[in-house]
Amino acid sequence: MSTFMAKAQDVERKWYIIDAEGKPLGRVAAAAANILRGKHRPEYTPHVDCGEFVIVINASKAVLTGKKLDQKFYYRHTGWVGGLKAVKYSKLMAEKPEFAMTKAIKGMLPHNTIGAKSLTRLRVYAGAEHDNAAQKPEAWTLEIK
Repeated sequence: MSTFMAKAQDVERKWYIIDAEGKPLGRVAAAAANILRGKHRPEYTPHVDCGEFVIVINASKAVLTGKKLDQKFYYRHTGWVGGLKAVKYSKLMAEKPEFAMTKAIKGMLPHNTIGAKSLTRLRVYAGAEHDNAAQKPEAWTLEIK
């Protein structure tokens, strides 16, 4: 008996929608990363991009547990000497919640071409409305604690 290997051209992709309202940001990001990779599918193959499309709504209403909102920082560097910039997550979640969610999901994907390709299938919206109704997305039914 041979092992089944999925082929990239044979993968049929669905659209899933995840509501982040009242759920921890990291738990929502982990669920989205698993769907983007295709790890929920029985025909998952690690070296083939067999993931789905994911829409995350209500990213602004996702919660950070504990004291992360006040103690966690987003760091970036300008490339110049002394150019380290730090932004508190309280400010980041207030101004750009889509970026915070995208950054969390990106960190949970593999850092190679498959991860980069998977990230192109992600759509994140701060509110409840989204622009992808024509794709007929299904609600993600597995519980996110």
